[in-house]
Amino acid sequence: MFSRRTFTSTLAAASAANLMPRLTRAADVPKARNVVLVHGLFADGSCWSEVIPRLQSAGLNVTSVQNPLTTLDDAVAEAQRVLNQQDGPTVLAGHSFSGMIVTEAGIDPKVTAVVYVAARAPDAGEDYTALAKNYPTPPASAGIVFDGDEGRLTEAAFLHDFAGDVPEAKAKVLYAEQQPFHKALLNGKTTLAAWRSKPSFYAVSTEDRTINPDLERFMAKRMGATTIELKSSHVSLISHPQEIADLILQAAGQRA
Repeated sequence: MFSRRTFTSTLAAASAANLMPRLTRAADVPKARNVVLVHGLFADGSCWSEVIPRLQSAGLNVTSVQNPLTTLDDAVAEAQRVLNQQDGPTVLAGHSFSGMIVTEAGIDPKVTAVVYVAARAPDAGEDYTALAKNYPTPPASAGIVFDGDEGRLTEAAFLHDFAGDVPEAKAKVLYAEQQPFHKALLNGKTTLAAWRSKPSFYAVSTEDRTINPDLERFMAKRMGATTIELKSSHVSLISHPQEIADLILQAAGQRA
């Protein structure tokens, strides 16, 4: 089993050639049989429910991780637990905050490609908060409220700034399902950057009001990712599930 400590040792043993991002070509992507999906803040594993059947119909084994949203270490450990259960090559995909988890846990040897859906994609040891400050603050940030150490989005911010292109009735269901996150989760820093050594894919949401779209473009370009842009809110996995499924299928070696 891989822990964050063994992950760090793996990074230290990596060759210098792996310290530069690689441009991904379709021919370079190994064919995967599994997909592991990770959700971010203000959500739970069901947020992938529109993407999952599309991947399953292509013959892939799919698992949606239930991210504990407590600390980054806890979140990475849960993703790693699910990765340990996979049999063979696996694509690891994350939405929003869980890009941090994908960046860290994606170094696992089973992971053949990493996919970011409007997601954070820090470098190893990078302060994501400091990076984000180089861009205008997205409106959703003002809608986060705390009850002690637990944070969540207000209904107004959720409907308008998080899931703005989802029909209101459906967005209200998603709002009711959101899981609170712990303040400690936001203090974590990745120690590894899987995108520096794995084929990488990124879906930019051009109408995003939760992560600045230009920050998404910067992270996608920096990692040399195969990139698509969707006219979407932050939750493109819900409002554009076919396009997100197609990107994951490409990462799994099933699309040109």
